[in-house]
Amino acid sequence: MPCKKIAIVVPKYGLVGGGEQFVFELTERLAKYSGNDIHVFANKWQSSSTKITFHKIPIITFPKWLTTISFAYFVQCALKKFQPDIIHTHDRIFEADIATVHSIPHPLWVSEIRKKKSPSLFDRATSWVEKKLYLSDRCRLFMPVSELAAEMIKDFYSLPVTKLQVLPPGIDIDRFHKRDDVVRKSLRHEFGIKSHETLFLFVGMNFELKGLAILIKALARIQPRLKQGAIRLLVVGKGNREKFQAMAEAVGLGSKVVFAGVRNDMEKVYQAADAFVMLSGFDTFGMVVTEAMASGLPVVISDRVGAKDLVVDGENGFVVDRNNDDGIDSALIQLIDPLKNKYMSEKSRESIQVYSWDKLAQKIMDIYNNILL
Repeated sequence: MPCKKIAIVVPKYGLVGGGEQFVFELTERLAKYSGNDIHVFANKWQSSSTKITFHKIPIITFPKWLTTISFAYFVQCALKKFQPDIIHTHDRIFEADIATVHSIPHPLWVSEIRKKKSPSLFDRATSWVEKKLYLSDRCRLFMPVSELAAEMIKDFYSLPVTKLQVLPPGIDIDRFHKRDDVVRKSLRHEFGIKSHETLFLFVGMNFELKGLAILIKALARIQPRLKQGAIRLLVVGKGNREKFQAMAEAVGLGSKVVFAGVRNDMEKVYQAADAFVMLSGFDTFGMVVTEAMASGLPVVISDRVGAKDLVVDGENGFVVDRNNDDGIDSALIQLIDPLKNKYMSEKSRESIQVYSWDKLAQKIMDIYNNILL
């Protein structure tokens, strides 16, 4: 098949963020392996690839309600001139051939997750653009990153299941690898974690939404019930440290919680831990879950995290109701047992192997080819 022009649409490319990382990892591989002419239409980007052509798309950010509409409008103008063979969007625009969906319907985000009584002008504008994309005749396939998102999209926009295909994010298997004892010992020493202590890991840029308070209270509940072994908690990311440090001290865990701030060496940080916990109120996916699993950590995540699609209860982790204290406590206690932890650690690493970025890129290339036939 001759080389085709593929337009990838995203506001920010190669910058910080789960969705941005998804687009970057996938598109870099498409440019390397697909044999097609890859063009990225973005407002900002960061890339060293010589195989991708970038197109600057303006965004009007003031007044704020113009942000989504202006991006969609200027993308439409640019694509009309460019005339690509396929438009693959990762954001809300007026129309595309395929769309990777990193979020739930915006009206549901506003009402159910943000709990806003009434949508702002920005929310209304964003929802309008989103609705045009979902109801356009052109878009052949929507690719949510999780079943959780897919169900909400299908029900809200009354889409046929034939227009939905769940494609979770990939993972860099080489970067996030099974336990390295030398790295583990070094990082645990840095954080002041003793060899006999079970270290639970929390990672997030929003302590409240990601459920740090629930985790701290759960660890406080199980601590007196442990017949042997000690537990510690490592908190990585950004949030109100003072608030949660005070909370830990109030429940008797002050000395057991370590706040590490934002880290750029997460592939090493995972090595220090024994289990990963994410009790979010909502996450469309949660790429840190796959990073933890690739690093050989059993995971405990809430049933409001899209990455639950990858978790087999009792095998590589646990999916729990964040409002069920007994369920959370039971999962954490089981992971303190060395034999159980070792078994689930091996299963976690094993189960994530099929989700490499290269394999995801191949699936996308197959989708492109089907559209181009």
